[in-house]
Parts: sequence; C-alpha cells; structure tokens
Amino acid sequence: MPREPRPVQTTARFACLMLCVVLSACEPGILDPAGPIAAGERSIFFNSLAVMLAIVVPVILLAFAFSWWFRASNTRARHLPEWAYSGRLELLVWSIPALAIMFLGGIAWIGSHDLDPPKPIASRARTMTVEVVATDWKWLFLYPEQGIATINRLVVPVGTPVRFRITSAGVMNSFFVPQLGSQIYAMSGMNATLHLRADRPGRYRGLSAHYSGEGFADMDFFVDAVPQGAFDRFVATARAGRGKTLDWPEFVAMAHPSRNVRPASYPRLQPGLYDQIVMRNGAPEAKPAKDGRQQ
Repeated sequence: MPREPRPVQTTARFACLMLCVVLSACEPGILDPAGPIAAGERSIFFNSLAVMLAIVVPVILLAFAFSWWFRASNTRARHLPEWAYSGRLELLVWSIPALAIMFLGGIAWIGSHDLDPPKPIASRARTMTVEVVATDWKWLFLYPEQGIATINRLVVPVGTPVRFRITSAGVMNSFFVPQLGSQIYAMSGMNATLHLRADRPGRYRGLSAHYSGEGFADMDFFVDAVPQGAFDRFVATARAGRGKTLDWPEFVAMAHPSRNVRPASYPRLQPGLYDQIVMRNGAPEAKPAKDGRQQ
C-alpha cells in the first residue's frame, strides 16, 4: 500500500506552493522607481522605516532580555517591589519617542515640500502637458500640444518632465503610476496638477487606486516611456489615423460606462476640450428618449 505523505513533507510542499503564488503576484512598484518622484518617495519610505526600526528592534530585544534576566530562577536579579519613580528613567522613556516623532516629522515635512505634486521638476528639457480624464471605466489622455488623444495608453518621452492636469468625468477616481510616483485624486469639476518624469525607457503599469464601481478592477493602462524619436513617430502615427475628431459630442459618447476597453487613439483633438470637461463637471448621463433609445 502506498504510504501517506508525512506532515512535514505536506507542510513543505504547501509552503513552496504559497511562495510561488506570492512571487508570481509580484511586479515592479514603488521600490523600483523609474523617475525622480518615485525615487524620492522610496527614500522617505526607507528613512522612516529606519527611524522606526531603531526603536522597535531594541524594544523587542529588551523585552526578551528583561524576561530572561528577571526570571524566577535568577537569584542575581535585583527586585525592587517598593520602587515607584525615577526622574532619569522618565526622561529616557519620553525622550526617545519625542526624538522619533521629530525625525519622522522632519522627514515628512521636507519630503512633502520637495515632492509636492504641483511643483515643477527641474530639468533642461521643456515640460510637456498631458490632460487626464477618468471615466467609467477607462482613462482618456489628451495631448493638447500634439493635438491627439488616446484611451488607456500613455506615451511620454524619456527624460522629459510631464505636467498632468487631472479630472474626472464622473465619480471620484485616483491616478497612480507606482514606478513614477505620487497618487493623486481625480474629481469631477476640479483640476489637479501632477508633475512626473520617466528617467529610463520601459513600460510601466498605471492604475486606478480608488474604487469607482463594477469596472474598477479593469481600469488600468500602460505608460510607455520612449526616446524622443519614438515619441515623435507615435504622434505622427496617431495623426495619420482615420478615427473621429475628439470633440464634445464624441467625448460624451466615449464617456459612457464600458469595461475592458482596448487602447485606442484619436487623430484630432478639439482645442480646449479638457477645460470644457472641467467646467461642465464631466459628461452628462445618458437619458432615455421617447423611442427608448439613449440620448
């Protein structure tokens, strides 16, 4: 008769299986920055972690050391059952947390000003503008300087600072590219500003970091950071397309809820469309007409 697997073998196999599942779910994120903003945020994370570990690790070690030293069998331990107060001990106990708060507060204060989303990124390259509109459930990217627009695909030149103007055509959402940094909310009728830069070529995942309905799980996009020549070819290819002009009526039709939308592009863009979207609080909801169709 075949032998049943031993508990140790079963546990080892289960651990290996879980490790494979965890590793397969891993992907580059904030710990693998591709731009200066994400790199600065990673530095804040590691600096804050170091300050907290400088307190947590000694406390854990001292907890074990005190338990071992003051065990019942240790006759050398000095017990003071009548002890009540020590000014030096109180100073030590309160000074360490106070210093930790000062260090963490200083890190947060400096980082908040250095990485402020509306703050332009210092660079010799000219900053380009991309306007972002969150819809249900896809992302619309407008290139006002190039006169084109894309859906669920963002292409930027490497080394060029990008000023994002971000709004929503419906419910509140959140624009986030982990490897480039700085999550920022998109809200209807409001304009948020975010500056990012990709310092190395690659494809980076962008996503919605705020639940916005049943299609939220599929509301992601790709950011392609390419050399300037490749970006110019991308713009030329988009302009040569046979798609419709993205004006207000086309935007209203595009903004209707849809899921798993493939990347697409518009060869022409109505000037000032983004400001019109902000002023009108996004696209109006479709209303049923008398014949049963949607307006």
